[in-house]
Amino acid sequence: MNDGRVDMGTGGAEPLADADTLILVDEADREVGHMSKAQCHDGRGILHRAFSLLIFNAQGELLLQQRSASKRLWPLYWSNSCCSHPRRAESMETAIQRRLQEELGVRCPMQFLYKFQYQAQWDTEAAENELCSVYMGRTQSPIQADPGEIAGLRWVAPEQLLAELAQRRAGQFTPWFIMEWERIWRDHRPAVLATRS
Repeated sequence: MNDGRVDMGTGGAEPLADADTLILVDEADREVGHMSKAQCHDGRGILHRAFSLLIFNAQGELLLQQRSASKRLWPLYWSNSCCSHPRRAESMETAIQRRLQEELGVRCPMQFLYKFQYQAQWDTEAAENELCSVYMGRTQSPIQADPGEIAGLRWVAPEQLLAELAQRRAGQFTPWFIMEWERIWRDHRPAVLATRS
């Protein structure tokens, strides 16, 4: 579509997603235990392993995801292309490719950029508290979004994204994506610009 939006497919959310057992970690990303996804996000959150993926197309545009209205945290906010958690006994690479396929219907090589820890409070009862590994990749495959996970998708040029982020409209972008993009544009700009063929 001309405005960068991607047509949504059909499908359903992953069953019992909140029952997934996630990996608890310390600040050095050493595994220290396991807990359900729901419990990891209760209160101020329990630090757990996560990943955030940024997918670009051949024009160097970034795929943004609008989170489903049914999400417990930051529903209908725009965010990075895909983010999730490795499950207990699941490698990061396996988890990344699983979620790319489940949420976006694609598989593509991903390049590790950096890792960061953050805590973001949604309300008095729920929060994100993650040690998050950030990756980027490029695809020319058609996107087939899972509408149970995603309310909308759109491709955006980095320059347009910078302008939108500068406006800082409340309720527009997730807090982790704002942090990620600022660091990516500062420290990894050549890699972003290299996605343009």
